[in-house]
Amino acid sequence: MRILGINDSSHDAAVSVIDNGEIVFAAHSERYNKQKNTYAISDDLIEEVMSDPPDLIAYFEKRPFKRARRFRHGGINGAYQNLYKKLHKYQWPKEVQVSHHYSHAAAGYFTSTFAEATVVVLDAIGEFETATIWDASGNNIRKRESLRYPISFGLFYSAFTDLVGLKPGFDEYVLMGMAAYGDPSRYAAEINKMFPKWNSQTQNFHHGVNWPHPIICEQDKYDIAAAVQLIYQNRLIDLMRYVRRDSPTQNLVFMGGCALNCSANTKLLDIWDEVWIMPNPGDAGSSLGAALAIYGSHIEWRGPYLGHDIGGDFYPSEDIIDVLLRDKIVAVANGRAEFGPRALGNRSLLADPRPADMKDRVNQVKKREPFRPFAPIIMEDHVSEWFEIDRPVPYMQFAVKARFPELMPAVVHHDGTSRIQTVNEYQHPGLYDVLSMWYHQTGMPVLLNTSLNVRDQPMLNDELDALVWQEMNPQVKLVT
Repeated sequence: MRILGINDSSHDAAVSVIDNGEIVFAAHSERYNKQKNTYAISDDLIEEVMSDPPDLIAYFEKRPFKRARRFRHGGINGAYQNLYKKLHKYQWPKEVQVSHHYSHAAAGYFTSTFAEATVVVLDAIGEFETATIWDASGNNIRKRESLRYPISFGLFYSAFTDLVGLKPGFDEYVLMGMAAYGDPSRYAAEINKMFPKWNSQTQNFHHGVNWPHPIICEQDKYDIAAAVQLIYQNRLIDLMRYVRRDSPTQNLVFMGGCALNCSANTKLLDIWDEVWIMPNPGDAGSSLGAALAIYGSHIEWRGPYLGHDIGGDFYPSEDIIDVLLRDKIVAVANGRAEFGPRALGNRSLLADPRPADMKDRVNQVKKREPFRPFAPIIMEDHVSEWFEIDRPVPYMQFAVKARFPELMPAVVHHDGTSRIQTVNEYQHPGLYDVLSMWYHQTGMPVLLNTSLNVRDQPMLNDELDALVWQEMNPQVKLVT
């Protein structure tokens, strides 16, 4: 059976295709219509997936429940009817709707290697649920407990994202980056009163924050961000300890938009023996989750390179190294695009992490705020020598302390941590070759890696994107 999973009418619209038990395609709509965090499925993306029509469509939430919640509590009207119009020329197969949180849970558990696990889904809101706890064993995922609107980890974080002048639902990762520059003690006690327990809040954060203090300067924003990050982490730890106490397994699957908070995710390694976060744990990943919920079984996860194929018979490792040694920075667009919010080598800007000015240089290329951090990629067999972690971290899901921050200042954040990506020769042979050659030339197994895009624009996707990017950024060589 060929199953098409769809997330539409919500931020981060995406589609995924499972064919005979294999993930054959998964892509973000924003990379086709060039609208960051788009709500609608692009015509070009529909054309690509419907060239081989599915037998069944799996939709990532139950629309009647979502409409009821929006009617009662407000929200943005979706674009689902537009999807029907776009698909009018195709034969519409049978459609099944899967609940929002079950889509998240299925995406995580069925891509894991665990025979049994506890699944925690944490986000802003899905239908009426904001957090769910599941017991998973074999091919069964059973809900144990849930937290319902208006109490919400995600809405809490989004409300403060809005308070400091960022876009809620989109810029939470920026708030997380700001936190390293702030003093949490200034507002922690006050914010803690708003979110005193993991299952208790004193405000409905869907309506924003009743904030009594004037925000005059950037440091005010940094201090708010630091306090919000601290309280979020504390409540996450409380929740996970509560969940772990009654769990029959030491394996955790963590999903939902909150699973993108890599700073807080690191705390999970102190509570659970094994942690799996699918590389696209937010709503875009629910397109895959909806399809997997219908498939109903584990599937082999071969990696996140599931999107548009820009071409290239091989990964241009030697060309990349030549440019890096000469220019210290190189753009790479090769093969299939990553499914997820983070570039992992196929749509990446790579750079030398050693120069003190490299962080500023790359931020200028990407037209981002100067405080924004960058991630290091490192050969897996060297990770414990350079960072305080002893396990593979292939998808930039944890932020850990750097052992030698002075040797690679471009990839160490203000708080001394790095959101690392480990690479081995099986996971991405071409990228591993790049790191190996770089290590041979410099003695350092680390490179800076960031997404190939500019601020507020989607990651580069296709051949036309590559041509436009190179024309707009002639100072950085693009290798394909």
